[in-house]
This record gives sequence, structure tokens and C-alpha cells, in this order.
Amino acid sequence: MPDTPETILAFDFGSRRIGVAVGQQVTASANPLGVVKNAANGPDWTHIEALIKEWRPNRLVVGMPLHKDGSPSETSAKVDIFVQDLGRFAIPIDSVDERYSSVEAQGLLNDERARGIRGRIRKEMIDSVAASLIAERWLKKGD
Repeated sequence: MPDTPETILAFDFGSRRIGVAVGQQVTASANPLGVVKNAANGPDWTHIEALIKEWRPNRLVVGMPLHKDGSPSETSAKVDIFVQDLGRFAIPIDSVDERYSSVEAQGLLNDERARGIRGRIRKEMIDSVAASLIAERWLKKGD
């Protein structure tokens, strides 16, 4: 990790939605920002560009879907293409293992709902919280 604290944007790639979160090295924490639509013709690059302009990240972090044994999953090739396409923004890009991030996000949201903190859980929430978990994994790598 770099010597100066960074702001990162993290992405949880999905075929319909890409969860997005912003993370800060200063606090070693991340917050969900929502989702970017993804379709057969690709992600909503205009939305991604707007998020980059708003948050001015020093780095982009993308969750890499792997199997239990650490080998690439069927989705890994699509994520690799997404990472290559993110190169258009000329911002350093890292990837982190995102195994179980969506399951963990669902669990966190279910817990909040059980405690009365949250109402109905939408898929978009899960994707965005998963992106924040991906961000926090990257932020903790340097500890």
C-alpha cells in the first residue's frame, strides 16, 4: 500500500448490477454508494465516470470471483474484461478475493433488519454492501 492515505472506489461485478462503495485508508472503512447498471452491452460507463469525478479515487478495487480452492470462476473472465475497461480512467486498479462477500453482505443486512435498523432488503443493497466489504478487505491488506 502507498505511504499516503488513499480514497478508493470498490466494485462488486455482477451481470446485471455492479455494486459500488467508497473507502478511505485514513479510517480503514468503506461505505456503500449504490449500484451501476450492467447489461449485455456493458456497464453504464457514464455513471462510473460520474462516480470517479465525484469521489476522485486514487485507486479502483475490483472483487475477483474465485472458487473455494482459489481458482478462477466462470465469471472471472468477465471481471478481467471489466478491469481492462476500467483502465480508460488511468487510475491504478487492484483486485481482491471477493469470495463470500455477497453472502456476508446479506447476513449483515439480515442482522440489521432483525434489529429493526433496516426495512426490506433489495438486491441493490446487497451488491453495494458487498462492494464495501471488498473495499474493506483491500484496506485491511496493508495492516
